[in-house]
Amino acid sequence: MESTSPLFALRNVTKVFPGVRALDDVRLELYPGQVTALVGENGAGKSTLVKTMTGIYQPESGEIWYDGQQVTIRNPEDARQMGITAIHQETVLFDDMTVAENIFAGSYLTRGRFGNLDWKAMNRRAQEILHDIEAPLSPTAMLSGLSIGQKHMVAIARALSVDARVVILDEPTAALSHHEIHELYELVRRLKARGTAIMFITHKFDEIFAIADRYTVFRDGAFVGDGRIEDVTEPELVEMMVARSLNETYPKVEAPLGEEVFRAEGFSHPTEFADISFAVRKGEILGFYGLVGAGRTEIMRALIGLSEQARGEIYIEGQRVSVRSPADAVQAGLVYVPEERQQQGVMLDMPIYQNISLPQLHRTSRAGFLSTRNELAVARQYGERLNVKTSSWSELVNNLSGGNQQKVVIAKWLATHPRVIIMDEPTKGIDIGSKAAVHAFMSELVQQGLAVIMVSSELPEIMGMADRMIVMNEGRQVREFTRDEATAEAIVSAATGVRA
Repeated sequence: MESTSPLFALRNVTKVFPGVRALDDVRLELYPGQVTALVGENGAGKSTLVKTMTGIYQPESGEIWYDGQQVTIRNPEDARQMGITAIHQETVLFDDMTVAENIFAGSYLTRGRFGNLDWKAMNRRAQEILHDIEAPLSPTAMLSGLSIGQKHMVAIARALSVDARVVILDEPTAALSHHEIHELYELVRRLKARGTAIMFITHKFDEIFAIADRYTVFRDGAFVGDGRIEDVTEPELVEMMVARSLNETYPKVEAPLGEEVFRAEGFSHPTEFADISFAVRKGEILGFYGLVGAGRTEIMRALIGLSEQARGEIYIEGQRVSVRSPADAVQAGLVYVPEERQQQGVMLDMPIYQNISLPQLHRTSRAGFLSTRNELAVARQYGERLNVKTSSWSELVNNLSGGNQQKVVIAKWLATHPRVIIMDEPTKGIDIGSKAAVHAFMSELVQQGLAVIMVSSELPEIMGMADRMIVMNEGRQVREFTRDEATAEAIVSAATGVRA
């Protein structure tokens, strides 16, 4: 029988930072045996909410209720003792330790009056927990040998080792394959069957409707609405989140097509892809679609000189160019916005203005000395063009939301005046409002005569933004569609190797 009383609730909670009201009189209810999707743009207050729930932040006002009683969560240890745990997109685990050691990290089982670690008991208990969630892992396996999906299983097992009753899953599928996502769904269903209250944070609407029982929407740090997932539609959720319609997410603007600006011929790699050839014209967005492992990112990295084993020819505006390194690619007018922006796209501990001006040191230096004034001018020009939301261009990139970090990456490469820009999963992990801003800017770029190559795993994005699309399967080009002839069924059939 479904519970009518929440296990965990926030009532009129407010959290204020200097100059920012991160949470403004918000409320939230989590029910035992149910999944509540927390929906909102970057900057909506989701991260602050999680830190408040887990004792990292203390609210200025409001009430926290747990299991029918008003409580104070003074620190993360309080949250752990209550059975409240968070599993983040980047799981905080230790690769040089075993599965069992990770499960009991911080709460090791001991024996004897001297408190010696009881390895036999920990391995036995770890095996019981792993068996309970049907995770086919050995307690003695080293974490370094596990996939990201398996590491998520370990993180969930760790939560269950302390009898977690409230589990927060924060973007848990961002780096998972399709198979691993379905395995995670099964884990969530088993947690529900145990009576666990689950908060699921995701930007992916298909996940919300696949796994959630309830929804709660935040916008700009304020509570907007909540309810049962069966009583709301995707367009309604979008409008609650951002006060705009779903059609505005893909603001495709037709641009006049010019002459061919980029051509790749005969690109192959011994293990990743074979015989890749395509061309892009000025004013065109060329989409690359395929399942995980299809070789799309590997091709793009090869094009900009990051694959020593790849072979092929590149022509820019009809002239053959030699690209042996990313520096050669930038010099030729070809730039790459990578999928993993935090690891490969930005320097998190450097300010915005230094990130944007980094490839432009020859322009921002005088007599061999960097000019902060010139760096700030470049950052301001391109940061404002992309509407990077910040109080100062000197702010560290690490303090920005995912969507604004992505805008910094794009601004950095746009400042080099490229002719072709490769955007690999340009909206991965960012909210729908930032997605719309990135899509609008892509349309602006091609209207100005640039060529855009866009890699995306999101079918609506490919169909909504690309003028043409190339579908990959197991390292090969299998189909090419124009915008008019593409259908979702045909694209997916090609990507999965099914004959249309």
